[in-house]
Amino acid sequence: MSELRPRLHSVAVPRPHLRIVEPTVDDGVDAPSSGVAWARRYRDRLRLSDTLIVIAAFAIAHGVRLVAEILAGTAPGPLFSYLGVPALVAALWLVCLSAFRTRDPHVIGVGATEYRRIANASALAFGIFAMGCIVFSVDFARGYFLVALPLGMVGLLVGRWSWRRWLLNQRRFGHYLTRALVVGARDDVQYVVDQITRRSGAAYAVVGAAVEESDHSDLVSDGNRVPVVADIEGAATSAARLRADTVIVAGQPSGGGDFIKRLSWLLEGTATDLVLSSRLTDVAGPRIHFRPVEGLPLIHVEIPTFEGWKHTLKRTFDIAFSALALVLLSPLLLAIAIWVRLDSPGPVVFRQERCGRNGESFEMFKFRSMVMTAEDDLKGLLDGNEGSGLLFKMRNDPRVTRAGQWLRKFSLDELLQFWNVFKGAMSIVGPRPPLRAEVERYGDDVHRRLYIKPGITGLWQISGRSDLSWEESVRLDLYYVENWSLTGDFMIIWRTLKTVVSPQGAY
Repeated sequence: MSELRPRLHSVAVPRPHLRIVEPTVDDGVDAPSSGVAWARRYRDRLRLSDTLIVIAAFAIAHGVRLVAEILAGTAPGPLFSYLGVPALVAALWLVCLSAFRTRDPHVIGVGATEYRRIANASALAFGIFAMGCIVFSVDFARGYFLVALPLGMVGLLVGRWSWRRWLLNQRRFGHYLTRALVVGARDDVQYVVDQITRRSGAAYAVVGAAVEESDHSDLVSDGNRVPVVADIEGAATSAARLRADTVIVAGQPSGGGDFIKRLSWLLEGTATDLVLSSRLTDVAGPRIHFRPVEGLPLIHVEIPTFEGWKHTLKRTFDIAFSALALVLLSPLLLAIAIWVRLDSPGPVVFRQERCGRNGESFEMFKFRSMVMTAEDDLKGLLDGNEGSGLLFKMRNDPRVTRAGQWLRKFSLDELLQFWNVFKGAMSIVGPRPPLRAEVERYGDDVHRRLYIKPGITGLWQISGRSDLSWEESVRLDLYYVENWSLTGDFMIIWRTLKTVVSPQGAY
């Protein structure tokens, strides 16, 4: 999920962090280190962490094997099976982590891409191990698959997540940022800097801009000043002077491909990356592929699909997750039902018609959080509407019961929607389920929200909920509809859990 906003191609990006830096060689981000230096130090820490986690996973698996053999009274095997095999597989695992470039500067700290590469590297390592066990008739490897693989996988993911949290925290203080010079037409440069500031989260420290126009007055982005330090012909010289780690070419400069080719030549022999920015908005990285044809670099953008095996897999996950949730949460559901019943008169369950996939109506279930006369009382509250667009929201809605205030704050009133998911009307992750009255007022573009099933949670819930504007809520839903992935769903579920613990915009 980590990929929820416009892209600077060739760069994978996490959440927004931008620092505007004055163009002086004496001022540094993570001074005096460059982006290359901090990335090298960070990779060394990841390498050490990965090695310790893999060794620990095999040590535990080895201990489990010894205990099992002692309890079973079996004779110990040859020394190589105890030490040599685990050491070889551990080394293979670490090699695969390097081969899959899990510590690549373009993915460290990103999230989804980094985790996906770790999972793929781990699967390959144990796939090779499994084939070796078959070829050499190894009969003692079961414990390593049952213990070392899951422990190591979880350990690696938790370790990378912990390092990522540390990295993001450091960036709040201006450390571990990549110094960037943005080059191009003034409007294009302004657009790129604005996207980095507000959405892309590329963790850049913008040290300046080089523009085509003669107007060299400073750019302003979200209240920050971005100095224009040169024209585009002086971009390479300015990058060297400012110790920029990256030169971002915004849009299509007047020189076109020839300018980019000359700029790449001038940057040869330096540690400066060259990144091309495109105005492909709301298109996630996995949908973008680069396909060179006889030296012509083509950007292939996959068209969204709303059928097929991915959606079947999503439905399978929904059934398993909702069934498990209903079983595990049944005591809590019963306690909430009793609380709602005792708190105010009326039914425990609130039923409401909502629009699902392709506009089909379904009955959505929630724990009742308002008084019985809520619908009738709405007309008298319209003047106090704090929501935007088609939504009615009121921070201190007098219709909400005492129990409802707590249920809404921690999203407990929505737990019954797991039953809607199990039945197939909803998904765990998806756009917000709209009312029929809202759908009837949708514009053509907004109707795309109905192309997939609505969800219990989604980008709207982890991005501010009721605090979002109508336009931002629609943009997030449409983005999800066209770019969803199971990996992104897992990240949204994880972030939802954190949002529930520390709720924002819930009322």
